[in-house]
Amino acid sequence: MNIILVILAKLIYLAVEPINFIYVILVKKKFTWKRLNGYFRDEALAIDRFGNSQYRSIFNTWFVAEKGYKHGNINETISSILGKNEYFDTLTKTGKFLVKILNFIDKNHCAKSIDWDV
Repeated sequence: MNIILVILAKLIYLAVEPINFIYVILVKKKFTWKRLNGYFRDEALAIDRFGNSQYRSIFNTWFVAEKGYKHGNINETISSILGKNEYFDTLTKTGKFLVKILNFIDKNHCAKSIDWDV
């Protein structure tokens, strides 16, 4: 039964996201680049938190050393976990490579994303 709910949730997301995007950006209020940027930031953050929780097993295997700070908390982002592990020097080689990519896109991305309150 749960697999049907997952499939349904994904189908609803695929159907509703484009409509929501048009509604929020173009219909609800006057278009601005700031609103568009904020929309994409919120979307990325939600996906990031989901991924940190849902894909914790593989991320912990690929990116985090055995005694490192683990993925899994829905309130944290993947980048925050990577940043903490970079700080504590508990990243795997693959984790270090991913951090380099993220830092190339956005300087000190993982360090800036650390949420110590979680």
